[in-house]
Amino acid sequence: MPRGREAELYAPVKAFLEAQGYEVKAEIGACDLMAVRGEEPPVVVELKTGFTLALVMQGVQRQTMFEHVYLAVPAPGRRGWASRYGDMIALCRRLGLGLLAVGPAVEAHLDPGPYAPRRQTTRAGRLLREFQRRVGDPNTGGTTGIPRMTAYRQDALRIAAALGAGPAAPRQIAVVTGIDRVGQILRADHYGWFERVDRGLYDLTPRAAL
Repeated sequence: MPRGREAELYAPVKAFLEAQGYEVKAEIGACDLMAVRGEEPPVVVELKTGFTLALVMQGVQRQTMFEHVYLAVPAPGRRGWASRYGDMIALCRRLGLGLLAVGPAVEAHLDPGPYAPRRQTTRAGRLLREFQRRVGDPNTGGTTGIPRMTAYRQDALRIAAALGAGPAAPRQIAVVTGIDRVGQILRADHYGWFERVDRGLYDLTPRAAL
């Protein structure tokens, strides 16, 4: 369906719901469309010519009155929703909203329902450890395209500073710096700063950033 007025979405959505046994009426108060089937809770649909913040806000507002709320937008064209589809579905699912795509036929991409996310405890634990390990607040929130100072890089810099006095063993560096993963960082050599010069001894490479 080409993009156009919201009213052009009404007839196909109405037909879609009527085919499922609903009685459908338009413009019931602030609701674009309301459908009722027997004694079941009403279904409310908000129509928009694009998936916008305004549409999402309308849907959330309708949820203060009704449990089953859908957002209806034109079906994607040839370019599709490839870059946005996952985010659109995730947002609607999190908010408990349904999503209808309106074209020659109406397709329900998502039905309304309660959202119960599965917590990503492993990832959350990594982020918390990063917070706890990082010294100070060396980055500026909201910036893009610039290197980030991580706790790992801070540790690597401290190790490099310790090696500035000459080759040393990981255990010696750990005592000086208080870092408990010195051996791991030296062996990984993520930045190309470290090299093993003898058994159990490490030194700086010419690439070391001090």
